[in-house]
Amino acid sequence: MAFYRPDPQMQSQLGELLNEFAKKNRPGLHKNIAISWIRYTSPNPEPCSGIGTGWSEQKLIYPASVVKLFYAIAVEAWLQKDLLLESSELRRAMQEMLSNSSNDATSLVLDLLSGTTSGPSLFGERWQAWKKQRLLVNKWLDGLNWPELKGINCCQKTWEDRPYGREQDFYKDGYVNRNALSSSCTARIFEAVMTNGIVSPPACKRLRTLLSRSLDERQRKENPENQIDGFLGEGLPKGTRIWSKAGWMSQVRHDAAWCCRPQGNPMLLVVFSQGKQNANDKVLLPALAKELMNLHQEMD
Repeated sequence: MAFYRPDPQMQSQLGELLNEFAKKNRPGLHKNIAISWIRYTSPNPEPCSGIGTGWSEQKLIYPASVVKLFYAIAVEAWLQKDLLLESSELRRAMQEMLSNSSNDATSLVLDLLSGTTSGPSLFGERWQAWKKQRLLVNKWLDGLNWPELKGINCCQKTWEDRPYGREQDFYKDGYVNRNALSSSCTARIFEAVMTNGIVSPPACKRLRTLLSRSLDERQRKENPENQIDGFLGEGLPKGTRIWSKAGWMSQVRHDAAWCCRPQGNPMLLVVFSQGKQNANDKVLLPALAKELMNLHQEMD
């Protein structure tokens, strides 16, 4: 059962929209995209109170930097349980990981969460202990008992280039142990942050501060890594408030965004697209956001 109330009209609208975009020189789009689209009827919704639909939303896909959202929430959970020490360096890493999508900062965060470090290959008991520790975030997520989280994988760092040493060993041949998320699980955990439905309200507030984006064109020009241009935020009308986390590399282009127009109710949209063509398509995500926000406004 979905964490939102399924809406047949939204399902039909989403399917028609995908058909239109597929016809615009995007062969195979239906097989290479996953979407969770949820709208709310209150400006301050409760968890699991949305109305929505999805497309291939349970499909597990390499999430690129979207996984950083999960690591950030885990940090707040660890701090709440006194499993981590509060420090200015930890907060600096959190800021860079979410606001600027820094891979170096993410490396430190995952080291702190798991009690592991990168380095040369390990063997024997040391290697077994390292691998067990590295699965702690997965173990915590599994303990939430949310059906949307079943089968996902959050145990790898993100890289500018590629993993080496024990990190390469942990990926296994063919990268079969790489991170894997669905649009559905991403939507569920994003909604939890936006509705104070996980960890604690103060922690969610801190996370929302780091996820907040600006649609101001001048600020976007000053920051090429703004996570708006080429992603969902670019397609939203001026004045829209947005909280988001994007992910992009040579084979994927993803974004998860909570959007709210002035005097309007929120909309949550998660789009995962894969394949080299979609990864290089800077038009698709903004165009989807524009059309789905227009439909949300009509139904609001």
